[in-house]
Amino acid sequence: MVHSFLVLGVLAAAVALTLAFLSQRYWFGRAWRFAGHLRQPGWRRAIRAGVVALLAAIALIALGSIVANLRGTISRGSWLNAFFGLWLSSSIFAYLFVKLVAGAEWLWQSLRRVFASPAHVPPAPAAAEAIDHSRRHFFQAAGVFAGAVPFVSAVYGFAAERLHFQVREVEIPVADLPPALEGLRVTQLSDIHVGSYMPLAQVRRAVGMANELGGDLAVVTGDFLTGRTDPLADCIAELSRLRAPLGIWGCNGNHEIYAGAEAHAAALFHGHGMKLLRQESAVLRWRGAVFNLIGVDYQRQRIGGSRRPPMLAEIERLVRRDTPNILLSHNPNTFPRAAELGIQLSLAGHTHGGQVRVEILDHRWCPAEFFTPYVAGLYQRPLFAGADLSDEEVAALPPASSLKPPASSIYANRGLGTIGAPVRLGVPPEITMITLRRA
Repeated sequence: MVHSFLVLGVLAAAVALTLAFLSQRYWFGRAWRFAGHLRQPGWRRAIRAGVVALLAAIALIALGSIVANLRGTISRGSWLNAFFGLWLSSSIFAYLFVKLVAGAEWLWQSLRRVFASPAHVPPAPAAAEAIDHSRRHFFQAAGVFAGAVPFVSAVYGFAAERLHFQVREVEIPVADLPPALEGLRVTQLSDIHVGSYMPLAQVRRAVGMANELGGDLAVVTGDFLTGRTDPLADCIAELSRLRAPLGIWGCNGNHEIYAGAEAHAAALFHGHGMKLLRQESAVLRWRGAVFNLIGVDYQRQRIGGSRRPPMLAEIERLVRRDTPNILLSHNPNTFPRAAELGIQLSLAGHTHGGQVRVEILDHRWCPAEFFTPYVAGLYQRPLFAGADLSDEEVAALPPASSLKPPASSIYANRGLGTIGAPVRLGVPPEITMITLRRA
């Protein structure tokens, strides 16, 4: 099983690198040929020099990213990295769309040749030429449109939706919730990814919006930064401006692991009078009732027969049976195990809601669906249900609004920041206000 996953990973990397190479060769080749058609030698030389310079810059940025990943981190980047992320993602999709149109044209021509009747009398030369030109113009226009859509969408997603913070209010029924905790309000932020794509001023704005909601408890579910060169201390200083009577609590995400900053993040939280829970729990009291808040570092996936322990292996001792449990876990894929342990509510992030969501043939699709069934929003499972319940069985469960108690719930926050391409399309960054209700 481990071998099969390794093979799949290598194949995925090979496909990604191949697409990156082919798309760059295609677009830079087109720019080079365009310059060759210019009659003015000065313009021709200037454009080709620009093409070479741009290609060299992209190659250097790509090499820097590879080196950073080999060192176990992801570069903080700059406006150059933002441009690289925008260009690479949009150019690959544009290349695929253009080739899709070209493939459709080839298929059309092939089918016409196959189904053409031998007895068919061809139209007059003038009419045939008009039909051929019309068809060619249609496919040319379709190719231009298909190539332009990803570039336009990327610019829009970067300039308009990337920092369009939205407040989402959700009520979650919680099993065994004491009457005194009815209406408890939890403010959740996640996936800050402070750095070039998420300036500190924007973190400050998000914190201000969160404070306006007046939550009783504030939580931040991981990924404060992207790589080790990001300003983690400044980010956590901004988060310390959150205000809630029950305090500000958090957990680490996978990027704290990449940056080697798990312990440092916990120390910074402590220095600002907050608490970052690392396989720890805290009993909080509200209006005379108590609940158990648990936090864990990022839980890696267990792959096949690997020796890595199952998720949440270290917190069984932290789960209480006499009071509701709320788990802060960056990875939403811990939810099946959390439900099996009897944890009533999990709060997660990590997915960014996929960052990009499109609708194709009445089906909403996003990249996060490839690695989790818990992409964004509220999901439920039967409390104490086995963690080995398959994804198909999970999908067959009733909607979250109709699942009968006792149920375990998870809310997957769409996050504030971005990773990879600094773009959001159809998935705006989120500040969540969760209100607990008695199931």
